[in-house]
Amino acid sequence: MSASTSADSRTPRTQNARIAALSGFLGSTLEYYDFFIFGSAAALFFGKLFFPDAGAAGTLLSFATLGVAYVARPLGAVIWGHFGDRMGRKNVLLLTLVLMGASTFLIGCLPTYSAVGGLAPAALIALRFIQGLSAGGESPGSSSLTLEHAPEGRRAFFTSFTMSGIQFGIVVSSIVFIPVTMLPQSVLLSWGWRIPFLLSAVVTFVAFYLRRRLEEPELFAEIKEDAQTAAVPLVDLFRNDFPNVVRVTLAALVTMVGTVFTVFALTYATAVVKLDKPTMLVVIAVANAVTVFTQPLFALLADRIGRKPVFIVGALGSAVMVFAFFGALSTRSWPLIFAAGIGLTGIFYAMPNGVYPAYFPELFPARTRYSGMAVSLMLGLVVAGFTPAIGAAITAGNSANWGPVGWMTVAFCLVSALAVLSARETYRVPKDELGRRSRRADPAQALAVPAPGTAGN
Repeated sequence: MSASTSADSRTPRTQNARIAALSGFLGSTLEYYDFFIFGSAAALFFGKLFFPDAGAAGTLLSFATLGVAYVARPLGAVIWGHFGDRMGRKNVLLLTLVLMGASTFLIGCLPTYSAVGGLAPAALIALRFIQGLSAGGESPGSSSLTLEHAPEGRRAFFTSFTMSGIQFGIVVSSIVFIPVTMLPQSVLLSWGWRIPFLLSAVVTFVAFYLRRRLEEPELFAEIKEDAQTAAVPLVDLFRNDFPNVVRVTLAALVTMVGTVFTVFALTYATAVVKLDKPTMLVVIAVANAVTVFTQPLFALLADRIGRKPVFIVGALGSAVMVFAFFGALSTRSWPLIFAAGIGLTGIFYAMPNGVYPAYFPELFPARTRYSGMAVSLMLGLVVAGFTPAIGAAITAGNSANWGPVGWMTVAFCLVSALAVLSARETYRVPKDELGRRSRRADPAQALAVPAPGTAGN
C-alpha cells in the first residue's frame, strides 16, 4: 500500500517533468528556429534587401544585425531573471515565448530598403533587439524550470530536451530554407524570403498551449511561500555567487562553435568555396538532426559519470573537429563534409550542449537560479553572436583563409573547458542542496546518491 501510494504521489511530478521537458523543447525550437532563419537570411540575402548601398560591406552589416540580439540578451536576462526569481518561472516563460513569436512574425512583414529607405534596416534592428530580449529569458528559464521539476538522478536527461529543441529548431529552419533558396532570385528577394518568418506563428501557438499547462516547480513554490525569495536577485547573485557567474560566462563561450557552424561556415562554403546553397543547408540540417538524439544520450551519460568529464571532452573535441570540418569544405567532397559536420556538431558539440542546461543552473541556489543561469549564459553568448562578424573581419582581404576562425574557435573552447574544470561537480548533489556552499564541510553527504525509492521525490 505504501509503495503504491508513493508511486501515485510521484505521478504528478513525473508528468510535470515531462510537460516541462516538452514545453522546453518546443519553446527552444521556436527560439532557435527564429534565430537561425534570421542567421540564414543574414548570410544569404539580408545584405541585398536591407543594406543595398553598402556594397561589399553589406554582408558585414547584415552579420552585425545578427549580433544585435546577443547584445540584447544580457539585458533580457537581467529583466526576466529578476521576475523569474521573484514571481515564478511559468508566467515569465509565457511572455518570452509570445515576444519571440511576435517579433519574428513581424520581421516577415517588414518593407525592404527599396520601399522605405533607412527605416527598413532600423525596423529590422529593433525587431532583432526584441528577439534578443526574449531569448535572454527563454532557454535559461526553461532549463531552470525543467531542472526543478526533474527527478533526482535524471536532471541532465530532462533538461537536455531544451537544447534538443534548439537543434530541432535549426533543423526545421534549414528544411524551410532549402526550397526558399531554390526560388528564382526575383521571387526570393520580393516575397519568398518572408515565408520562413511568417511560419513561426505555428510553433508559437503550439508551444504557448503546452506551457500554459505547466505548474510552478514545487521547490520554487516552497521558497516563495516561505517568503525566501531574493528582494533583488541580481544583487544577491553577485554578492554570493560571483565566482560561478564568471565560470558559467566563460564556460558558455563554447556555444560559439554552433554559430561558426551554422552561420560563418554557411557563408564561407557558399561564397568562397562556391558550394551549392541548398545542399549546404542539408548538411546543417542533418548534423543538427543527429544532435537532437545524441544530446539526451550524452545527458544520460552525465547523469551517470558527472557533468564535467562529458562537457570538457566535448569542448576539446570541438576544438579539433572545427579544423576537420573546414578542411572538408575545402575538398568540396560532400561525403567528407557530411561526416565532418556530424562529427563536429552531432558528436563533440552535442556533449557540452546537452549537459550545460542542467550543469549551469545547478551551480546556483534556487532563489537566484533563473538570474544566475540567464545572466551568465547570455554574457557568454554575446561573443557567440558576434562570431560571424568577427570572422568576416579577421579574414577580410583573404576570405579563403579560414585559419584565423579555426584558431579563434580553439581559444574559446579551451577557455570554456578550463572554466568547467574549476567548477564543482553537481550530478550527485540533491536539488535542495544545489548552490549551498555552507555544506562543504561534509563532502560525503553532498555527494551521496539518493536512496532507492526517493529518486522521484
